[in-house]
Amino acid sequence: MTVAGGTLDRWRSEKTAAFLSTAVAAAEPDPAKAALFKDMAAAAEEQAGILAQDLGRTPDFAPSLRSRLIASCIAAFGPRAMRPILSATKVRGVSVYSGKTEAPAGHPWPKTVEDVGGRHRTFGGGMLRAGVFGVNDGLVSNTCLVMGVAGAAAEPNIIVLTGVAGLLAGAFSMAAGEFISMLSQREMFEHQISQEREELERYPKEEAEELALIYAARGIPLDEARDVASHLIANPEKALDTLAREELGLNPDDLGSPIGAAGSSFVAFAVGASLPLIPFLLGTANGVAIAAAISGAALFVVGALLSLFSGKNAWLSGLRMLAIGAAAAAATYGIGSLFNVSTS
Repeated sequence: MTVAGGTLDRWRSEKTAAFLSTAVAAAEPDPAKAALFKDMAAAAEEQAGILAQDLGRTPDFAPSLRSRLIASCIAAFGPRAMRPILSATKVRGVSVYSGKTEAPAGHPWPKTVEDVGGRHRTFGGGMLRAGVFGVNDGLVSNTCLVMGVAGAAAEPNIIVLTGVAGLLAGAFSMAAGEFISMLSQREMFEHQISQEREELERYPKEEAEELALIYAARGIPLDEARDVASHLIANPEKALDTLAREELGLNPDDLGSPIGAAGSSFVAFAVGASLPLIPFLLGTANGVAIAAAISGAALFVVGALLSLFSGKNAWLSGLRMLAIGAAAAAATYGIGSLFNVSTS
């Protein structure tokens, strides 16, 4: 891509951001947030003007069909529901939808550059949650598959073959889906952060003003917000991290590894899916009953673990998961029995 072509693309990106920011402002019932996005639209127009000077002309602009569709969705569903899409289209200020506009008691807004970003640290809870859900998916799906085949009175070797096929198919499907999802997210994050880096180098004062307006919309007096933002911009690395979070609602720490995510999804699903196969692999008598017992115990444990994320009572969460899984397994066993394939 030529330099002029890259500048034209950035100009279109700024014009699109201005168009969508205006749409957000029109749909936003909160006056403070509406004012913020009007200011963000004006800032995007100003940056588009700087880029137009580089081009030596002001190109014609008309919102794309995609942009018009997004604007229609903003009007229909509200800006908060559209936050992920707004982040992907470089609408600045969407981080105001991730928290309260007033500083909570005991948790004041940052007053110094050192305070900014200090509350953005993550602790890996997302990976644990994904692992628990991966195990649960494998456990429920393969338990139902095994019980359905067992209900049809199939031979143990057929049950094992079917269960292993279900394990591999599900694990590879989960891994492929997670790889594509993580890769797409990473590419979007890297593209947006790269654009933000270029803008920070090109017009730091305008970026500082945008950041100050975001903090002001969250309740910090504008003069204080401008002071923090201007000092922050003097530290390019911290400034880029904060701009990505506050302007675009992106978390640079969430880039992740597509391969790592795919591998962990494969393993988590495979672990859950292998549990109902244990008695059949060992050739144990009463394999169906033992598989049901193992799966039931595992379902209860998974449900209890999920209470860590829901805040609900662990016993109730475990029993609920057990009841749901048992009902699904019983249904598939009953359906399988309608197709009895026993040759005895």
